[in-house]
Amino acid sequence: MKKIFVAGHRGMVGSAIVRQLQERGNCELVLRSRTELDLTSQLAVAEFFKSEQIDEVYLAAAKVGGIIANNTYPADFIYENLMIECNIIHSAHVVGIQKLLFLGSSCIYPKLAEQPMAETALLTGTLEPTNEPYALAKIAGIKLCESYNRQYGRDYRSVMPTNLYGPHDNFHPENSHVIPALLRRFHEAKLNGDAQVVAWGSGKPMREFLHVNDMAAASIHVMELDKATYDANTEVMLSHINVGTGVDCTIRELVETVAKVTGFEGEIVFDVSKPDGAPRKLMNVDRLAALGWQYSYNLEAGLKDAYQWFLDNQDSFRQV
Repeated sequence: MKKIFVAGHRGMVGSAIVRQLQERGNCELVLRSRTELDLTSQLAVAEFFKSEQIDEVYLAAAKVGGIIANNTYPADFIYENLMIECNIIHSAHVVGIQKLLFLGSSCIYPKLAEQPMAETALLTGTLEPTNEPYALAKIAGIKLCESYNRQYGRDYRSVMPTNLYGPHDNFHPENSHVIPALLRRFHEAKLNGDAQVVAWGSGKPMREFLHVNDMAAASIHVMELDKATYDANTEVMLSHINVGTGVDCTIRELVETVAKVTGFEGEIVFDVSKPDGAPRKLMNVDRLAALGWQYSYNLEAGLKDAYQWFLDNQDSFRQV
């Protein structure tokens, strides 16, 4: 039975990968909490890999946060993410691990990338300044994988998800991403009997959202592709694969669906004095489709699942 190390198993994506691997029952999982293993410590990670006979690695560990956190702690974001990637990828290579999957982010693409964003957009323009340090660390992770493949013949792969949501998301009122923030806001408005909820902007920008269970399924699918198929659909120095639905919706549609799922019956007001951000952000998922995978959760079904998890975990959900 193969041994698989899932780094970041308590995060949103890592926990979803663990759930799906456990359901299969055909592997032994190696899991370590942050207190048990400091992934930013080169020595600790090297010793860990030497002591465990690991066959495969899912690198889902990362320091993540919203715009405010990225702006306030840019050094932490670039340093911690670079160290985690360097330590795990290099140590995996040193002990002879052949297969690894690195999980990145759609923020690797230029701010003004053509929509929908294809893998070929990487390194063709200037990044969004607010999370540039984080994005550069994620780009470095892709290039680490590619470089160990080129120099040592390893089979280290990379997947880049669109905006994710679902169980184990961060529901902090200020620091969370758009879907958990909206779910919480509409839930509390319903409980308080509020007559209206104010949403930022015009509601016109288009965004793409992927349920984390779909992300986990896609990650396992890409990891388990035979090498010939993977190589035929990627390039040696452009090997990452976008993961998304390939379908976007307006922020207005998102907000209205959240209101429906949470049972909020008041009025929704769009505050057009607030900024909208980019008019559209969508991933081109042709490469992944050619590899035989597509999403299963539509937006409403996914939001229902995320909201149910939020309700079931009122005392323990993440608020950081």
